[in-house]
Amino acid sequence: MNKKETQKQLDNLENIKLAIYVNNEKTKTIPTKGENIFDETKSSCTNGAYIIWDYESWSPIVKNVTTSLTKCTLYFKKGYSEAILNGTDPIIKDELIPVTIDSDGTVKKADIGSEWYNYEKKNWANAIILKDETEDYLAGEVIPEDKIESYFVWIPKYRYQLWDLGQYNSLTTIDTSKVHEIPIIFGNYNTSDNKENECTTPMESGATGNCKIGDYMTHPAFLSIPSTGFWVGKFETGTTLTANYNVRNGEAIQIKPNVSSWRGIQVANAFYTSYDYKRNLDSHMMKNTEWGAVAYLQHSVYGSATSVRINNNSSYITGYQANNEPTCGWTNTNEECNKQCNDDSCNIAYPNSVLASTTNNITGIYDMSGGSWEYVMGVTVDRNGNLLSGRHNVDNSGFNGTFGCPNCDSDTSGLTELTSGYNWPDKKYYDVYSYSQNSTDFSRRILGDATGEMGPFNTAEYYNQIAQVGSWYADNSTFINLSVPWFVRGSLFTSGTVAGIFSFYFVRGHADLIMGFRTVLTP
Repeated sequence: MNKKETQKQLDNLENIKLAIYVNNEKTKTIPTKGENIFDETKSSCTNGAYIIWDYESWSPIVKNVTTSLTKCTLYFKKGYSEAILNGTDPIIKDELIPVTIDSDGTVKKADIGSEWYNYEKKNWANAIILKDETEDYLAGEVIPEDKIESYFVWIPKYRYQLWDLGQYNSLTTIDTSKVHEIPIIFGNYNTSDNKENECTTPMESGATGNCKIGDYMTHPAFLSIPSTGFWVGKFETGTTLTANYNVRNGEAIQIKPNVSSWRGIQVANAFYTSYDYKRNLDSHMMKNTEWGAVAYLQHSVYGSATSVRINNNSSYITGYQANNEPTCGWTNTNEECNKQCNDDSCNIAYPNSVLASTTNNITGIYDMSGGSWEYVMGVTVDRNGNLLSGRHNVDNSGFNGTFGCPNCDSDTSGLTELTSGYNWPDKKYYDVYSYSQNSTDFSRRILGDATGEMGPFNTAEYYNQIAQVGSWYADNSTFINLSVPWFVRGSLFTSGTVAGIFSFYFVRGHADLIMGFRTVLTP
């Protein structure tokens, strides 16, 4: 509904008699915005009129008014919240619509006065954005899939218990005993006051602060963009464009199951595409630490706490799950390895692909193992501390900055930096890693980003080659460096056993048809 229509409906209230009840007790005024919510299921009007609640202006919109003799009864009740979240319950505002999703994929508008999420039961909160924001649905009403533009999942703010400070600067020996259920505690607080068993969160690459193993630390993803949580795209970002164009176009985003992910896009275009998508909801491309926050929640008592099944769909279709857990790197000949296809001979489509979800049920996040490699906003600097754009003038992110290897490969331009690209956004939108020329210097990690803490590291055979892997599920583990300065996460649909939610790798920042991205909201 546009502003003009909204105002017209509000003006109609002058000719409508309102009766207001809060927790079944009659009152003369609408309660202030806060703990109480509008009860759509009980509120009603006479003479065929009905009410839609405008949460932004915190006022009723009465539709289908045909007579001035209309009476409306408004009911309010206490909104649902979950005790274990300690005040980090999902934030619903503007275009976000809270939903429940049945096991068959049916989406219904949630009654937010009743239980519509339960993290203790591994049921994460979901919300959608409609293609047409003027359409209205009542609580419990089915929202057709073709009306939905994007799906999002809420990650509540938490602190987690440190088990490894990730101070590895070489390959050693894999230690599978490191894999464990990560203890976390939800809450809207920052562990910077040095209370017992808490530590100051180290926000810089390689920093440890006063943290030690066994301490609890607020995850850094919740500190750089202060909030009680954030909404993560439920699937890899897709596009309504007819091809994978390397362009900036926030209007072309769709985040849905069973669509092709948006690939072949430079980091800068991917970032600003996400940035432009919903400015009112602080949309942006996922940071490396935000990926880490999802990964650690997945491996807690509130997530599946197991290896996330690979999406091995060879057409990069979102939400898929391999029939079987890969047993080695893909060879294209060994049926025991990861076989890729785009039919049910070797994989399963959403909504029946719950083993590829972070919760092993339909409420979780998908495509975090396999699918396309996903660019995240995590980049290293040169020896002078300058942000790197990319490898050289041919392969770079599109952000202004220096080149890590300006004379390498096919680059004969002689240029040592990009000056005609995009300016960097506010630094809260990207993670910066210290200088190194070494892809095994994992000690440059930022605690919480799910890189160095996944050690120790060694090598394994992969795709008839040798790959660096970590102690957690032998996921791909290659750190960014001077000449290859950008992180990608999750691995590729062909990656077999080295794919996973803890997988990370170094790339140049360029547009490539095997690399996509994910969109995040921090309202």
